Amino acid sequence: MSRVKSVERQKFWERNQKSGGYLLKKTINTALYKIARAILLFGLCFLILQPLFNKISISFMSEKDLYDATIISIPRNFTTANYKLSNQLMEFWVCLKNTVLVALLVSIIQVAACTLVGYGFARYKFPLRNFWFACVMLSILVPPQTISSSLFLHFRFFDVLGIFKAITGETINLQNSMAPYIMMCLGCMGLKSGLYIFMLRQFFRNIPKELEEAAYVDGCGKLRTFLRIMLPDAKPILTSCFLFSYVWQWTDSYYAKLFLGNVKLLPKALTSISGRLGDYYSSIHGTGSLPSSAYEQAMIATGLLMTILPLLLIYLVAQKGFVESLSQSGIKM
Repeated sequence: MSRVKSVERQKFWERNQKSGGYLLKKTINTALYKIARAILLFGLCFLILQPLFNKISISFMSEKDLYDATIISIPRNFTTANYKLSNQLMEFWVCLKNTVLVALLVSIIQVAACTLVGYGFARYKFPLRNFWFACVMLSILVPPQTISSSLFLHFRFFDVLGIFKAITGETINLQNSMAPYIMMCLGCMGLKSGLYIFMLRQFFRNIPKELEEAAYVDGCGKLRTFLRIMLPDAKPILTSCFLFSYVWQWTDSYYAKLFLGNVKLLPKALTSISGRLGDYYSSIHGTGSLPSSAYEQAMIATGLLMTILPLLLIYLVAQKGFVESLSQSGIKM
């Protein structure tokens, strides 16, 4: 083995001598580039992952470790009591079940509706198509908080052309139900629906029209062509849109508070963990006793990790389809 390496080194120096030193300079520059790239990637990964590692470390620290200046990352008194208390404060398993059901239902309906709309924008010509697509893009730019009052009033006093009020004498209150969620997703006005329409439109535009024309020649109608030809090819982008929708719905507390006030969900439980921790402290240590800010932040970090852990597991299972969808998501014009 050493003899082979010595022969390779001898050949290298011979080639370098013939090239006037160019080969050595090129090899050194390539090595320096790889080292610089590795350092840059390591730095970027560290900036992204360091807050997560910090929260993981804090979640396993006891309360006295939080005030010990000599402890930085590794707990001295390792404990899982923070997770047990967070589970109790958040009612984790109840919230987890409700969050899974709500996110799954909303994501399926949202992706189904956006797929039809995105395919329509990509393949059909209709009056004011560019104008309506501009409205779709506008829905991406406008934050949902700007229409929160209108949404609340619309679903709190829901009516269709005054029909319900004419028949029953009053409007329908759709608050604290899944109806607003479902109606908005069906109308492609759900959370980030404009982004999914854009992604799907770009993907369908990149599929050759000859595939559809061949299906028409074979006797397929437009609906059957869409279901049998276009949808199977769109599995990667559908996976990507579903994962985006599921993750955003999982972590959304804005629409959850606006429409599902009485339903226990993880985002809502996470935002209220500080208040519940104060009540817990008062019940244990007496009225007026409050937890320290450091311990409060530790409990929030623990609850955050418990909230995002299912998402990490979902990504590990679906990462192959997700990465594939990014490589052919149709963002190119």
